[in-house]
Amino acid sequence: MDLRQIQLGLTGEHHCSYLAEQSERLVFTLPDQPLSPAVYQQLMNYNFRRTGQQLYRPYCSSCQACQAVRIAAEHFVISTSQRKLLHKAKKAQWHYRVIPAGDGMQYIDLYQQYIRGKHAGGVMDPPDPEHLYSMFHCDWLDILVLEQYQQEQLVGVMILDQLPDGLSAVYSFYQPDSNLALGKLAILAALEYLRAKPLAQLYLGYYILECQKMSYKADFGPQQRLIAGNWQSFD
Repeated sequence: MDLRQIQLGLTGEHHCSYLAEQSERLVFTLPDQPLSPAVYQQLMNYNFRRTGQQLYRPYCSSCQACQAVRIAAEHFVISTSQRKLLHKAKKAQWHYRVIPAGDGMQYIDLYQQYIRGKHAGGVMDPPDPEHLYSMFHCDWLDILVLEQYQQEQLVGVMILDQLPDGLSAVYSFYQPDSNLALGKLAILAALEYLRAKPLAQLYLGYYILECQKMSYKADFGPQQRLIAGNWQSFD
């Protein structure tokens, strides 16, 4: 498909959620566009991600800090600290499963706990059930859910979009007071799930070098980051 057929809109500038000294604006697909997993895949190479039924990307006049990250599952090399984390988790009877997504409302309590525990006072607080629903709902795309359990208790959820070449992690939320690093465990689980699929990529969203809360993404490698329109490799 010719991507020039996709109609786009542009937001006004507003305060950046990640860099305090920056403002941001977004370019996004307008409603009723001919979107599909294949088009989504193409637009990922232009730094787009999904929110609800639409795709978006940063379009900031003075900043290009948002770099998409992807990891080829079969080339991923687990670090010593990640191996120790998995060992600790398995001793605590942690396990996961990947299932087709429903409407997401069965996760509302965990989602609200996460937002109130991790992002109190932020742009997502108070947690909005409609926002949760939108992440699970897309007419033109199949969505998976990676559920994490400790014994029989649900402790974490990662929303994964199915793409022609792998999975895109849309959002992850989890029990905020857990003694396990559930955000990192979700990534390790998704990579394990993908490992049997040849050349499958796990897209981890944006990495911003100067944003401390995104620094964990650099610990998974080797990886590629989309910089100035090109995928560049980092070990």
